Amino acid sequence: MPHRLRPLGLTHLGPTRFIGCVGTDNLGDSLVQDLEAEGVDVRVQRKQATGTIVILIDQDGERSMLPNRGAATLLDDVPDEWLDGLELLHVSAYSFNGDPVGKTTIDVIRRARQKGILISIDVASTGMLAQYGVERFLDLMADLRPDFIIGNKSETEFLELVVDGQPGSRATRLPSTIVVTKAGADPTIVHRPSDERIVVPVPIVQEIRDLTGAGDAFAAGFLSAFLSTHDLQNACVGGHAAAALVLASPGASVG
Repeated sequence: MPHRLRPLGLTHLGPTRFIGCVGTDNLGDSLVQDLEAEGVDVRVQRKQATGTIVILIDQDGERSMLPNRGAATLLDDVPDEWLDGLELLHVSAYSFNGDPVGKTTIDVIRRARQKGILISIDVASTGMLAQYGVERFLDLMADLRPDFIIGNKSETEFLELVVDGQPGSRATRLPSTIVVTKAGADPTIVHRPSDERIVVPVPIVQEIRDLTGAGDAFAAGFLSAFLSTHDLQNACVGGHAAAALVLASPGASVG
């Protein structure tokens, strides 16, 4: 679901393409225009009403979200040329929940894999996982074999992929996937298949105004740094730097 991240203000990290579905309304027009103005290659279908999220922020920067996914669930029949030239496809796990977008997303990932495109999955939320079903989600991940799964501590522990910073009981179900666990101000931990974990401290952020979008910014910084260096420690450093920019700004934006 697109949102006003400008997009995260982080298109300078590398060429970016957005694939999705927005409404035929003015909000859909605005979202497409905003993304294009930031240099994003926008490939969207237009149907019905654009999805929206009401976000409530408390005094500590924590947020509660009230989503209406709208047109975001209606994506279908993605043209093969929308995948041309991609190095990596990053997908929110929300995209698996609901149809036609769920079936479309699985199909797109399989076609991307055939093209040699790296696959990254953002776990999204424990609420979504509970609704979708943990076993069902893990079965799907075992089938799709993403190169990366990125989640916060509560999400990767909910899946039992990580427990107390160590591989959890279900980690063996994803033998070829790198699991990246964010933990706020605590170190980010990267579990590599058949190798030692990597623990990367998070630099102190002097001013935290809003947590909204910080996880998405981390993913953008992590993945772009990995594509540039193929080094997981450097990727975490890139993720932390990108997240810090968003943490210091109001809303899911920078500056």
